[in-house]
Amino acid sequence: MSKKVLNILYWGAMALLLTWFAYTKGWIFADFESISPKQALERIEKNPNIPIIDVRTPKEFQKGHLVDATLIPLDKLEANLNKLAAFKKEPILVYCRSGSRSVEASRILKKHGFIPLNIKNGIIGLIGAHAAIVKTP
Repeated sequence: MSKKVLNILYWGAMALLLTWFAYTKGWIFADFESISPKQALERIEKNPNIPIIDVRTPKEFQKGHLVDATLIPLDKLEANLNKLAAFKKEPILVYCRSGSRSVEASRILKKHGFIPLNIKNGIIGLIGAHAAIVKTP
């Protein structure tokens, strides 16, 4: 193969990789809102009853989660949408560890008619914003 062809293949692959990364972070093609951890905490303060969904694993959840968060692991979300039916017409805060799984969860929720608010940077960002974190034994 010529150097020119290899160069085109390389840059094409890099463009696809960058596009995939931006998609998984919700930077492109997102039909839902993403908010900062600080904005999420402000919403919780204004409305203590706002639904909060943690889409991490049970083990991650036990190590620390937001007060009043409901654990619905990402791989079980579609099968458990009935648990969220009462909240279909109101915003639902969604978070994970760093913000990638919550993007995927937000896409699922939006597809089923919910109003997800993805929390950027997940629990890591929430801890950085001094959120109250509780541990489950």
